Amino acid sequence: MKKRGLNKVDLIFEKVDLREVLTVAYNMPQAEIIQKVLDSGLKGRGGAGFPTGLKWKYTAAEKDPDKYIVCNADEGEPGTFKDREILDRVAYKVYGGMVIAGKAVGAKTGIVYLRGEYKFLLPQLLAELDEFHRLIKEIGFDFSISYRMGSGAYICGEESALFESIEGFRGEPRNKPPYPTVSGVFGKPTSINNVETLVTALMVIKHGPESYSQLGTKDSRGSKVFSISGDTPTPGIFELELGMTVQAFVNEFGDGDTKAVQVGGASGFCVPRKRFEDTIIGFEGVPTGGSMKLFNSSRSMYNVLHNYLDFFAEESCGQCTPCRVGCQQLLKGVQKVKKGEVKSTYLTELIKLADTMKVASKCGLGQSVGNAFKTIVENFREEIIY
Repeated sequence: MKKRGLNKVDLIFEKVDLREVLTVAYNMPQAEIIQKVLDSGLKGRGGAGFPTGLKWKYTAAEKDPDKYIVCNADEGEPGTFKDREILDRVAYKVYGGMVIAGKAVGAKTGIVYLRGEYKFLLPQLLAELDEFHRLIKEIGFDFSISYRMGSGAYICGEESALFESIEGFRGEPRNKPPYPTVSGVFGKPTSINNVETLVTALMVIKHGPESYSQLGTKDSRGSKVFSISGDTPTPGIFELELGMTVQAFVNEFGDGDTKAVQVGGASGFCVPRKRFEDTIIGFEGVPTGGSMKLFNSSRSMYNVLHNYLDFFAEESCGQCTPCRVGCQQLLKGVQKVKKGEVKSTYLTELIKLADTMKVASKCGLGQSVGNAFKTIVENFREEIIY
């Protein structure tokens, strides 16, 4: 595995001449846009990491003339706040990415699904959108974007639950297949992309895939915007090249006493100090949607785990039994271990439950609960037992 040191980048927030970039995209064949994104190696920045170019290619291949581009701006992962910053500072680049995606797949309609707690941004975003619509009409695009608001449900960050919410139903995941590229919002072929993914795609068109693919590693191309919080003297938003070790990250953002880093929010992985040097931040190591929480020796990892499990038990939509019951039992289980009501060996049974949830849950919520649970229990067992 190729390891990189920490390298700060300015790509997402770089100012661009939007008219110039979109004019280039307008005159570019549909297949060429997709190929450039494929060649860049760009993977989804929401955390799952599906190749963006492939998603566009599959959507473009569908014969239905009614297609959609959906921007997932339902940033609900605890510890993640980078999409809010992107929308606040460079919303025009998000819109630009949506138009380019629309040209690539043959869609004329875009929808931004905005987190309910970000409603305060809406007046500014709509004003920028009006100006954007005038610009793309002048260039020649036949594409329009509208907003739909979330209502604070974590589950609606999952793509199919998001579609249900847009359609006016309760936010619950759908069975797959069919996948969104075949049947997404309103049953139509849909490419759903994260806020940061769409901005990055626009920058790939501006700078070219060769330039972009020079950043990062073979498996983790490009840069990533990180939301950094916790026990750090420098919290905030930072764009960094992928492929660095957790140790390099801690050297820059730690407070000198970092004992653990939670990579990817509550649904991510907890990396202990002994693994800092050999753990890469990227798809070949620990992937992240952006959240990076640092914990020092003053923090109880039991309290951290309890907080995560309490969150998941509250946010599970309850549709499938493995997640609905599993989240509750994991929470009750660690409480019993901490109180001494059951033997510490019960933690092994709880890990088995987490493994079962990963394979039996319907969507990513239940499937990812075990990430934080297992990595905290396995590395900080003594803090849960005593």
